[in-house]
Amino acid sequence: MLVLEAKLEGSSEQYTILDEMIRTARFIRNSCVRYWMDNRDVGKNEISAYTAILASLYEWAGKLNSMARQASGERAWQSINRFYSNCKKKVPGKKGYPKFRREQTHGSVEYKTTGYKLSKDRRSITFTDKFDAGTFKMWGTRDLHFYQLNQIKRVRVVRRADGYYCQFCVDQERLEKREPTQTTVGLDVGLNHFYTDSKGNTVENPRYLRKGEKALKRLQKRVSRKKKGSSNRTKARKKLALKHLKVSRQRKDFAVKLARCVVISNDVVAYEDLKVRNMVKNTKLAKSISDAAWSLFRQCVEYFGKVFGVATVAVPPHNTSQNCSHCGNKVQKSLSTRTHRCPHCGTVLDRDPSGSQSPTEGDPPAALSHHNAALNILEIALRTVGHTGTKTSGDENDLCLGEETPSGKPTRGTRKSKAQVLESHGFLSK
Repeated sequence: MLVLEAKLEGSSEQYTILDEMIRTARFIRNSCVRYWMDNRDVGKNEISAYTAILASLYEWAGKLNSMARQASGERAWQSINRFYSNCKKKVPGKKGYPKFRREQTHGSVEYKTTGYKLSKDRRSITFTDKFDAGTFKMWGTRDLHFYQLNQIKRVRVVRRADGYYCQFCVDQERLEKREPTQTTVGLDVGLNHFYTDSKGNTVENPRYLRKGEKALKRLQKRVSRKKKGSSNRTKARKKLALKHLKVSRQRKDFAVKLARCVVISNDVVAYEDLKVRNMVKNTKLAKSISDAAWSLFRQCVEYFGKVFGVATVAVPPHNTSQNCSHCGNKVQKSLSTRTHRCPHCGTVLDRDPSGSQSPTEGDPPAALSHHNAALNILEIALRTVGHTGTKTSGDENDLCLGEETPSGKPTRGTRKSKAQVLESHGFLSK
């Protein structure tokens, strides 16, 4: 599924109508959540039917297209279903009980296959429901002529701080070809550096929120000083929202470009399966972790991995910094210890760049040595990728990570050690 976006251009009266459409969609979604709270035994079909009842009860709710009302009911059911799923899985902490959406700077309304009409040149869109929003010009770099009209499954109108956008959900699989590079990489994300790979390369953490924090504080003060409900407060809120939008777009642009570069440059990309939601509970590091946007970067890596056909492996983060990447022995280190020194084999590597402290004097620089955690992540990933081909159904063509027999077929249960795996990929000198 592809999501193509274009900015809408219209008059101020048309923008007001779009606000009413978004407000109506939010009302239907909140009403469906309230209906579920009062009747816990209802399901998805009952909530979908309740959207039609709301249209008959409220004349202004009936102006919205029927499929747009159903899409709002589906949003309500998604939050309800997620709550049920978390309860069944016994997710620790809060289970995500459905909440009511409130008036915000951003919002959206979603159409399915009716309620809108594209022009012949597909450069403008007309909304045909009873709100009568009219025709909007669309500005964007994507050409909808490459896709058939029946491929457009959803049309979503999104309100942001800098205007209104139209998103088209197109039923099209994105696949791109690339030349194999015969290289693998392990990534260890951090705060001093955004990530450090198994080859010793580092990428600086841009810290967009920290850089824009001074301007954000100034704009937030202006909002606080304005009288609630006044037009001046509304203007101040819009300026503050614009600054937050700029920071979020900078962060997303950085993550997308970096993830694409990493995926194209390697055949296997390994990274830690971090629970960022639990990590941000640390009040001292929560802002820095959120500003780094590790989850967004991981999503981009996984997405481009599917697009370019690159294997992306998430490995458990347990003891990746403590274990020695050469001999495998566990070497206990505190967070302040920035260099891995193994007393068993004598390996000296930079331990893990995720801490907030810099290496002590005399420690080897990060760019001149392989990082211990990144090497462990890569080693675990290589073992995981090898196990995906282990014989389970008697197929002799399946391969596993092991030594070859004289007949040329790999043996079952014969696996390489950590040092042998790393040496075979050129990460340790023989």
